[in-house]
Amino acid sequence: MAERLIGMLIFPRLTQLDMTGPYEVLARLPNTRVHLIAHSMAPVKTDRGMEIVPTVTLADCPQLDLVMVPGGPGQQDLMEDAAVLEFLRKQAAVAKYVTSVCTGSLVLGAAGLLKGKRATCHWAAIEHLNPLGAIPVSERVVMDGNIITGAGVASGIDFALAVAAILEGEDVAKQIQLQIEYDPSPPFQSGSTRTASAETVALLRSRGAALNEQRRAVSERVGKKLGV
Repeated sequence: MAERLIGMLIFPRLTQLDMTGPYEVLARLPNTRVHLIAHSMAPVKTDRGMEIVPTVTLADCPQLDLVMVPGGPGQQDLMEDAAVLEFLRKQAAVAKYVTSVCTGSLVLGAAGLLKGKRATCHWAAIEHLNPLGAIPVSERVVMDGNIITGAGVASGIDFALAVAAILEGEDVAKQIQLQIEYDPSPPFQSGSTRTASAETVALLRSRGAALNEQRRAVSERVGKKLGV
């Protein structure tokens, strides 16, 4: 049986948990190799300073069975990166699954891969799917055909377990869930806009206002180029 190839795009100022959460799950699948893909083989610095070493470049990446784009503050730069967008289009034309976590879905949208598709995103950026032709859905994991998107950051683990069940069946996904002891019991009920206080939501929206405006502008600009 041919080895399953999964590829995760990495880029400056990504949010590492968007990638490392799913990596921890999907790298445990049998007969599977996970590539970390970047422009070059130089280490990539995340939004919090961690450095991640790519395993393959965009140019040398083989055809993948599943491609995934994480999110983070650097995501809007990818939305107008011709090399990245072309890479995603070529991979998506053959890959069995095209996926994202957090604001990575905006990059898929910028590549023209979400037109008419249901998709999710981080709660603070989900509105920016509209200009890209996607149908925003405020759920933790959203599947529409071979497009699978996860919501913000920590939801990447839920996303990856759902993907694992698709690829290898529920029994294998459950085994991985137990291996990583994924049994959430958060100390606070503040992990979504439905459970957090209005004051907390407002504070975080205020802190992220500048980044949100950048994302809005890029999404609208790219959407016009796509003819959405």
